[in-house]
Amino acid sequence: MRLDERLPRADRVAVDDGGRTWTYAHLHDEAASWAERLAVQGLGRGMAFGWLGHNSVAMLAALFACARLHARFVPLNWRLAATELKAIAAHAGLAAWHADPGFDVLDSFVAQPLPAETAHDDLLLAYTSGTTGEPKGALHTQAAMLANIDAAIDAQGLDGHTRALAVLPLFHVGGLCIQVLPTLAAGGTVRLQPRFDAGAWFDDVAAWRPTTSLLVPATMRALIEHPRWAGADLSSLAFVNSGSQIVPRPFIDAFHARGVPVCQVYGATETGPVTLVLRPHEALAHPGSVGRPARGVEVRMVDGELWVRAPNLARGYHRAPHDPAFADGWFRTGDMARVADDGFHEIVGRTKELIISGGENIHPAEIELLALADPAVAEAAAVGVPDPRWGEVPVLALVARPGSRIDEARLRASFDERLARYKHPCRIVVMHALPKTALGKTQRAVLVRQLAPP
Repeated sequence: MRLDERLPRADRVAVDDGGRTWTYAHLHDEAASWAERLAVQGLGRGMAFGWLGHNSVAMLAALFACARLHARFVPLNWRLAATELKAIAAHAGLAAWHADPGFDVLDSFVAQPLPAETAHDDLLLAYTSGTTGEPKGALHTQAAMLANIDAAIDAQGLDGHTRALAVLPLFHVGGLCIQVLPTLAAGGTVRLQPRFDAGAWFDDVAAWRPTTSLLVPATMRALIEHPRWAGADLSSLAFVNSGSQIVPRPFIDAFHARGVPVCQVYGATETGPVTLVLRPHEALAHPGSVGRPARGVEVRMVDGELWVRAPNLARGYHRAPHDPAFADGWFRTGDMARVADDGFHEIVGRTKELIISGGENIHPAEIELLALADPAVAEAAAVGVPDPRWGEVPVLALVARPGSRIDEARLRASFDERLARYKHPCRIVVMHALPKTALGKTQRAVLVRQLAPP
């Protein structure tokens, strides 16, 4: 089955983009129109088509058009620099592309299309955020994307009554595949914002009355700190979902205090991303947990690292068929986790982020979560920097809340009470902002370069 064939064929509303409403019938027609245009451009099976632009119905229709043509859809991160975008476009081997007005960085790009790949029914070529190195292109088949839809619908209880407020970028699998595609496949309605804006989120919650919305820690913080937070009517939200990184407990508690359960989806670009899920009825009782395996997903722990095998797993990396992250049907996530007796998982950090100081392992999250408990701290990131005596030592970078001053002595006193001495940061650095990816993840490799001694 093709991805577009999972969408209902009906006259009820599929997408509301704030300017007009699109029924499922309209969406199918728009996909057919895009398929005709792309076929005229020579796009066919196994060829790559790039999309650069904000969230839009046209972007979704182009994805469904690629499903019809059995071509690869390559969503491009418009927040990247021109050189980064051109490097990804070249790596993907784009045969054609679309750029919204104002996104002219590919105008001078000289396409060198790769030969069509016809051995697999690939649909989505999604590039990782590159928090620990160069972005990689994960190849997702239509079958894998359909399996991810089934897992997401099952985990969140999505159906024809679901009203999903979508604000995260569709160029990432989280924004595209956790709620948007599953809601459409379930026959619900998506309110699609072009990009996240806290004020627009509150406007739509008040007027459109969504039943759910997908957020990440950066957007959660923006909402909690917004002047409208305390007085906003959130009663239409049965739950919100979150993920992409460890969600600070204060953010979860703030939503729970407003009566809105915070579910979680753990996963990665390579996993579809629906892997571990904290379901709506479990959220209030398990704050901070990322839940248990989603439908059809197998996980195992190998030396503390989470490995995944699932039907929604990417089949591998583009141009890197023998990457060791994929082996024997398992994907090595690089994430460290703990599993409770009841099977609920907690992510504690990444193997590549692990700080090894004097032979002792330090998980950055241990330091960061304590720092975030301080009322003056808005953001925290701990990284290991080279040290001639210990190999590397932890350094803590912080961003203060607006109008607040971070008291280092008070912070270090809290570490004395709850953190082993060898885990204490050797330096605490207050910054105006942390280097971030488009989804708000800290770019740790960049931060290490910024904090390392000269």
